[in-house]
Amino acid sequence: MSNRSSGHVARSTVRPNRETAGRSPIRTFLRTSDGIAVEAVYDPGPVVYEASPSASSPPSGYPVFVIAHGFTGDVDRPHVRRAAAVFARYGAVVAFSFRGHGASGGLSTVGDKEVLDLAAAVEWARGLGHRRVVTVGFSMGGSVVLRHAALRPGTVDAVVAVSAPARWYYRGTAPMRRLHWLVTRPAGRLVGRYGLRTRIHHRQWDPVPLSPVQAVPRIAPTPLLIVHGDRDGYFPLDHPRMLAEAAGDHGELWVEPGMGHAENAADDALLARVGDWAAARAG
Repeated sequence: MSNRSSGHVARSTVRPNRETAGRSPIRTFLRTSDGIAVEAVYDPGPVVYEASPSASSPPSGYPVFVIAHGFTGDVDRPHVRRAAAVFARYGAVVAFSFRGHGASGGLSTVGDKEVLDLAAAVEWARGLGHRRVVTVGFSMGGSVVLRHAALRPGTVDAVVAVSAPARWYYRGTAPMRRLHWLVTRPAGRLVGRYGLRTRIHHRQWDPVPLSPVQAVPRIAPTPLLIVHGDRDGYFPLDHPRMLAEAAGDHGELWVEPGMGHAENAADDALLARVGDWAAARAG
């Protein structure tokens, strides 16, 4: 995996977002350090307008939330947009589609090169004038925010991983066995492309990237929140517990009763609690 700096904003187009019309969101494409065009949407959030409707830059007291979706998600999936809408109560929001997802270019590497996509989104958020950046990742995106914070120390101010795996190649649940078939088999990749709108790279990892549990100790002293449902059908509770143990005193673990997996299962009340936590810790 490349550790070069995250690239720059590519040629952009601004299109109104259905859910935030009138608040001038920006929809554009970012260029990663390895040349992939990644679709991204910036929502300045209502707090910007309440503070200063004519301001050309965001208030320094408010963070920007950079959302990293789960595998087969994208910036326009309803649950991603719902999460963005909740976080917009606490600050600005950058949402984007990982490579191979949605309108982004390239092919999904299922959590490896996606660190470069997140790096480009974080860099863009900083370039928009935000001093405090919080990354929030779901499932695959949770593994990406952990590895990004470890590999690029000091680039974010708080990290939240929701429903993230602790280790690679886990096949202990039926959903994860189906996911491995989807990723590793030609027929599975066809299903991913045409059934799930996700274009998956055929090559295996070489080298195998740093695992989430290996990444977590490197994140300190950046505040870290690990969120996991006790009814997660993909990753049982030994995954978040491994991450929390690796984090030590600088990490916080929330085990959510009755919650399933990732952004689909994170209700508005939980997302609001995450927003409160991030606003308090990212100062």
